[in-house]
Amino acid sequence: MSDNTVVSMDARRGEFKREGRWAPLRNVMLASRAVNRAMNREPSLPGIVVLYGPSGWGKSMAASYCANKHDGFYVVCRSYFTKKSFVETILREMGIRPARTVGDMMEQAATQLDLSGRPLIIDEMDHLVDRNMIEIVRDLHEMSRSTFLLIGEEQFPRKLRARSERFHNRVLVWQPAQPASREDARDLAQFYVPGVEIGEDLLDNVRRRSGNVARVICVNLDAIREHCQKAGLRKINLEAWGDRNLFTGDAPARSTERAERTHA
Repeated sequence: MSDNTVVSMDARRGEFKREGRWAPLRNVMLASRAVNRAMNREPSLPGIVVLYGPSGWGKSMAASYCANKHDGFYVVCRSYFTKKSFVETILREMGIRPARTVGDMMEQAATQLDLSGRPLIIDEMDHLVDRNMIEIVRDLHEMSRSTFLLIGEEQFPRKLRARSERFHNRVLVWQPAQPASREDARDLAQFYVPGVEIGEDLLDNVRRRSGNVARVICVNLDAIREHCQKAGLRKINLEAWGDRNLFTGDAPARSTERAERTHA
């Protein structure tokens, strides 16, 4: 795979997807380095990497990039998963027809991980912790001795320790996700608003109003792109943006007058 691969966010769906170019965001690089360390570890060491942080900080973007960069198997946990559906999802990602029992499916997945040497990347790990299914991941790691990248929310390390001390102490790298930096905002601007020069003052305001959350920054950059496209602008700064609203991630407050009409 080329180093020019991009992992970007689909602003229309609020999800991240793989595309033909790549914005080198800080969390992408941190996750990739951590996975690389685990893949080149001493055989006696555990191979689990955890990337954790608040929602919207680009963890899924980092996970998708690592799946591309390191040729990993990438699965996303769902709130309704059972042990069976979780392992079936892994096997579908591997292109393997699932066996009939969970035990046999675990053997299939572990064998594929062991023989291929490819890492397993599991997003939305909080669902498994909340459903008390974390031990199946530890079992799969012990059976395969492969590299695992686990993606969780800010409280994931605490919840993991509370659920399973045995799992918690098998983590090789704890990598906290970082808020979007000025460089991240600039890189995202080049992707979402190509051909338009955005002033540093406007970018800084976007980042501040977005709470340094990558997903919200992307939404605001898309609004800037739409405005520049309609106005035929190739350059914009904070003064030119004026008093137009920027999205903060919060729902707009209902005006008192409208609220009174609603409750009348």
